[in-house]
Amino acid sequence: MKLLIVQTGAAAPEVLARYGDFPEWFRRGLGLREDQVTTVRVDLGGELPMPDAVAGAVITGSSAMVPERLAWSERTAAWLRAAVAADLPMLGVCYGHQLLAHALGGSVDYNPRGREIGTWEIERLPASADDPLIGALPGRFLAHATHLQTVVRPPPGAVVLARSALDDCQAIRFAPRVWGVQFHPEFGVREMRGYLRARSEAIDYEGLDVKALLRGVRGSPQARASLRRFATIVRQPDVHRRKSLLHFRHTGHPWP
Repeated sequence: MKLLIVQTGAAAPEVLARYGDFPEWFRRGLGLREDQVTTVRVDLGGELPMPDAVAGAVITGSSAMVPERLAWSERTAAWLRAAVAADLPMLGVCYGHQLLAHALGGSVDYNPRGREIGTWEIERLPASADDPLIGALPGRFLAHATHLQTVVRPPPGAVVLARSALDDCQAIRFAPRVWGVQFHPEFGVREMRGYLRARSEAIDYEGLDVKALLRGVRGSPQARASLRRFATIVRQPDVHRRKSLLHFRHTGHPWP
């Protein structure tokens, strides 16, 4: 089965014109061929498959805001709840991370510390030590970020795995094989610089130093490695998931 990319929006127009769009960035980061992924553009009305029809899912970023509760976003949230119940491996990024939190009972709102954009140091928390995805990363690593909103309250039972100076929920494990990351592992240096230039007017207005942020952009190989790690997790056999998917297919309810 293919890995599903749930596309919730497009890259900033200036970045899109030069470097392409989110699905290709993710596909390359995951180390997959074109025939190994399928993309559904949910913000344009695309219909998502049943969770048992795909091997795993990545939910992309978006310029939309989760608290707006747009119709397509709420439909996607309902699908995410069903996919979690079916034990589908998933990784939400930025908007996808926030949408998973919202779908599972958490809260999303504007980050009280303001915009986080550029290359930032991410700190793993003690709870991440044995985590299959985040636990393999260094205790501190660089990652690219661009967001105004954040998970202000994780869902019940979720485990916060990493933080940054401006965001306490940089990585969350929502279920045994379901994660969200606020940072962008799919971004390279050129994409991050492209976003800083695209957002330069807003950044200036907020009193941030665009030139300094551009100078601070660095490679983020450890953050990017989390995509390959997720692809490996998706490929791993999981007897519990096979039973759960079979049960879900016939009943529409999660395996006990």
